[in-house]
Amino acid sequence: MNVAIIGLGFGAEFIPIYQAHKRSNMYAICQRSEAKLNEVGDQFGIEKRYTSFDDVLADPEVDAVHINTPIPDHGPQSIKALKAGKHVACTVPMATSIEDCEKIVALTKETGLVYMMMETVVYSREYLFVKALYEKGELGRIQFLQASHQQDMAGWPGYWDGLPPMHYATHCVGPVLGLQRKLAEKVSCVGSGRIAESQAKVYGSPFAVESCHIQMKDSDVSARIYRSLFETARQYRESFDVYGSKKSYEWPLIEGEDPVIHTLGKPEPEIPEHTPVPDYAHLLPEEIQHFTGRGVYDADEHQHLSFTQGAGHGGSHPHLVDNFISAVLDKSNAYPNAVESANISCVGILAHQSAMEGGVLKNMPAFAL
Repeated sequence: MNVAIIGLGFGAEFIPIYQAHKRSNMYAICQRSEAKLNEVGDQFGIEKRYTSFDDVLADPEVDAVHINTPIPDHGPQSIKALKAGKHVACTVPMATSIEDCEKIVALTKETGLVYMMMETVVYSREYLFVKALYEKGELGRIQFLQASHQQDMAGWPGYWDGLPPMHYATHCVGPVLGLQRKLAEKVSCVGSGRIAESQAKVYGSPFAVESCHIQMKDSDVSARIYRSLFETARQYRESFDVYGSKKSYEWPLIEGEDPVIHTLGKPEPEIPEHTPVPDYAHLLPEEIQHFTGRGVYDADEHQHLSFTQGAGHGGSHPHLVDNFISAVLDKSNAYPNAVESANISCVGILAHQSAMEGGVLKNMPAFAL
């Protein structure tokens, strides 16, 4: 399949993966800045280059677009691409409004095209490790889930300034829903602390931290997630904790440490055990396995800031690419599909609304269930 990558900041991380994958052709790239476009195009030897997203969509040779543009563009560009008959992979979140999420879901149902939100955490080695434990029955019955995403966004592009924490919540929503492949049904969220007034007035969001409880559909399990973006002292952390009837898994507190497995029934001092997490490159086609262990760029000075802060996103990038290709070519139900992507994204949108209203319980929209 012919792939066009839109946005070459973070998006350039995926170019060599598509080039190496035997079932995809890294066909075209798109970037508004012609200088950046040509720099990346020359670096990776890509001939088809566009400065206009509309021109990409008008090219009949493009089968799929992989969108890596600023957050406000995700919804409108995904809608345009689906209307133009292109399969869509899009970095998180799906959109910034309930209305755009609904349009994307409706278009996939009308057209049969694939939409996949490229959520990194649900393909990270840490998540895949927990998923394997769950599927082997080692965790027992799942009793509770929690996740966090804490990050200092100072110095990032201006559209991040003052962003409500839950508007970028997919990295902690995705894993708590994905483990059992459930959908959120109701959410309630509260805000805590304050950011500077100059930041707060951008989106009208005063909170330094937002914490949300999720009630899942067709499940007796609930989850807690929390997010911070500004003026909250914390090393970058995307964490995922699972509490089971036999074993529980807790993400390390500090980057570089091993997670902890707690086992029921052991003597108290022996309950916790540090456990190294293996790589899961063996799940991938051989030609892209090496991308789980290092960044696309060898030199640190070329890495995108999100990749550096996120410790390589847990080796998730080649898994994302492979699952998107399989969804398109094999019609596999890759996670998250359009409805699941909408559900994950709407959790964050509605959670912020709940926080602004003092914790009011919000029901997920019907199209996302």
